[in-house]
Amino acid sequence: MSRGRPPKDTLTPDMFLDWIPPKVAVGFEPNAIQGDRLASRISRAVAKALKECDRTREEIASAMSDRLGHKVSVTTLDAYASEAKLDNNITVERFIALVAATGKTELLGFLADDFDLKVVPAKYENVITLALIEDHEKQVSNFKKTLQAKAWRSR
Repeated sequence: MSRGRPPKDTLTPDMFLDWIPPKVAVGFEPNAIQGDRLASRISRAVAKALKECDRTREEIASAMSDRLGHKVSVTTLDAYASEAKLDNNITVERFIALVAATGKTELLGFLADDFDLKVVPAKYENVITLALIEDHEKQVSNFKKTLQAKAWRSR
């Protein structure tokens, strides 16, 4: 019987090494939507959302039609997803309906990325506000310490 290290427990996850923080912001993975032209990137984002959605294009077109109050065809969806169809850019109204119909909020993150912004679920708003308040408190505290040091030196 050897007195070496005990065998590693492979059934219990290591709470520090095996934990991956959840993704907070919505959006596609970095560099998932490539392209030189904005129109191409939008078409690729629409195509990716349509492909990754659990619904058929017929179901998506129907849901969009219901939301918009006028007919959206599968052919129209195909045109939005095609880089070759230069005259068929999706409008903001239809883009919103597409997000609602597909549930692919990654499209919202795609829009925000061009402005160096992130889209986060509303449930994180208070956490973000608290972090901003804490940052502000640190700035005020540092400013106060600076003023106190200057006041003590001038006595």
